[in-house]
Amino acid sequence: MTQSSSTGGQEIDTLITLLSRLPGFGGRSARRAVLAMIQKREHLLEPLTQAITRVNDTVRLCEACYNISTQPLCQICCNDQRKNSVICVVETVTDLWALERTQSFYGHYHVLGGLLSALDGVRPEDLHLDELVKRVKDNGVTEVVLAITGTLDGRATAHYIADMLEDFDVCVTSLAQGVPIGGELDFLDEGTITTALQSRKSLA
Repeated sequence: MTQSSSTGGQEIDTLITLLSRLPGFGGRSARRAVLAMIQKREHLLEPLTQAITRVNDTVRLCEACYNISTQPLCQICCNDQRKNSVICVVETVTDLWALERTQSFYGHYHVLGGLLSALDGVRPEDLHLDELVKRVKDNGVTEVVLAITGTLDGRATAHYIADMLEDFDVCVTSLAQGVPIGGELDFLDEGTITTALQSRKSLA
């Protein structure tokens, strides 16, 4: 019997195992979640099943910024109130969501889909880097904000992007004070992220 097993049958054990693979879940929390859904099937399990099915059928990546969307362009890219001249570059969609929670950034985003990593074999062509350069070139972008973690891979990625954009008339900045070295945006409070955005500095 595995750690995530229950006495409810194979189907329930499979659901527990799948939930336990999600971030923030372990075997115990997955078992408790499944039991709660079963006990409140009408209010939890059935609506959750329908929601997951709808997401599975409709979710895609935004064709412009690679945010998660159910339309060709996400709501941020479709918002004509956002500043087209500023793009904030993030590693993941989770980081984009963390920045949006602050309600202090009014430009657009670009999700890289990861960081350059020689150890993990992540190369420039594995990320959305060429697409970023094209957006800067075609859309009159004047500032690119690098909201990337301060890890070794993050710093290497930031400098690679800065080098890619050095021939363009664009200011490349990074988040400033308030973000600890190696800190992930999703775990920081909104005030810290807002301060880092407002105090961003040039990489040049």
